[in-house]
Amino acid sequence: MQPKIPILDLKLQHEAIRPELEAAIRRVFERQDFILGAEVSDLEQAVARGQDCRYGIGCASGSDAILLSLLALGIGPGDAVLVPAFTFFATAGSVVRAGARPVFVDIDPRTFNLRPEAVERALRGPYAHGVPRAVIPVHLFGQCAAMDPLLKLAERHDLRVVEDAAQAIAARYRGRAAGSMGITGCFSFYPTKNLGGAWDGGMITTNDASLAERLRLLRNHGSAERHRHEHLGFNSRLDTLQAAILLVKWRHLDEWTAARKAKAAFYCAAFREAGLSDPSAVYPSPAAPVVLPFSSPEAKHVYHQFTVRVERRDELALHLAEQGIETAIYYPVPLHLQPAFASLGGRAGDCPESERAAQEVLSIPLYPEITEEQQARVVQAIKKFYGRSEPRA
Repeated sequence: MQPKIPILDLKLQHEAIRPELEAAIRRVFERQDFILGAEVSDLEQAVARGQDCRYGIGCASGSDAILLSLLALGIGPGDAVLVPAFTFFATAGSVVRAGARPVFVDIDPRTFNLRPEAVERALRGPYAHGVPRAVIPVHLFGQCAAMDPLLKLAERHDLRVVEDAAQAIAARYRGRAAGSMGITGCFSFYPTKNLGGAWDGGMITTNDASLAERLRLLRNHGSAERHRHEHLGFNSRLDTLQAAILLVKWRHLDEWTAARKAKAAFYCAAFREAGLSDPSAVYPSPAAPVVLPFSSPEAKHVYHQFTVRVERRDELALHLAEQGIETAIYYPVPLHLQPAFASLGGRAGDCPESERAAQEVLSIPLYPEITEEQQARVVQAIKKFYGRSEPRA
């Protein structure tokens, strides 16, 4: 029985930098400044610089980063926010938590990101539950959305752009960093992210000084000085231990990102050599059952996930599990069909590209430490499932 191949192996990453992590944690315990200590400020500055922004504001999670951004921008009841129908629940959940209404918009079938043409159609109305005030492009799976056309639409319709960059730290679009193109960028440090901590954590980036100050107040009970509260805020602080861990990992992010890109290139070459993929295909077919991730020439893809479209997705996932290969489905239910949003009136057929993606996507193991032997085993198992014994010309 061959050893299992996990979708992600955090233990390998931890072991490689264990002495650095233990030293960083020890320093915090020696000082005992667990809330908003020096490492928080250091991390905020490092991430802001890395993402081409003037300010970074640490917070408790990527979800809170979106919520705090919306609240700091004055978006709430009576407002609508355009979001992709195909993404993690928190993107739209944060809109509802702010008191606004999410408007679900369909995606580009190649990148899985917001389709500008679909955004433009949605902006024609009518608006039954609020006037659009913002749009949240999600840089899904590590690739930036088509920001230039989205930014032009936002300017024309007076929308604030809040980037959900939770999966896209170090990603770029036309040379510009994720999180630097909208009014705010929202990052997650959930343990499985490319820059992942030991528990939940998040960061907001911005180039707006007054907005940065409002965000710092909102994350700390609306308070700039002890026992004086200017606003109704939240307890959404990034703690010092988490920041210390992330600072250690930040120093390795470039090499990990390069490794992810190299592993992705290995998969792409192997699937094509196996005759499983057609580079021009958008959807899977019996002749080319695996559609590889599309990497836009305008973008620097950081491969948070290696997500393929496949024929007979659920059968393939079961087959791989039987071979000891773990996979994941991000995301099996588009947001407009989620039970929590049923009151918004979403129906099957509203966002056909999102609905089709939810039936076809499958993420296979990819992380900096995965070996070529493991990757070859994944490809061979998929090749066997589709009955391909010889490479196709």
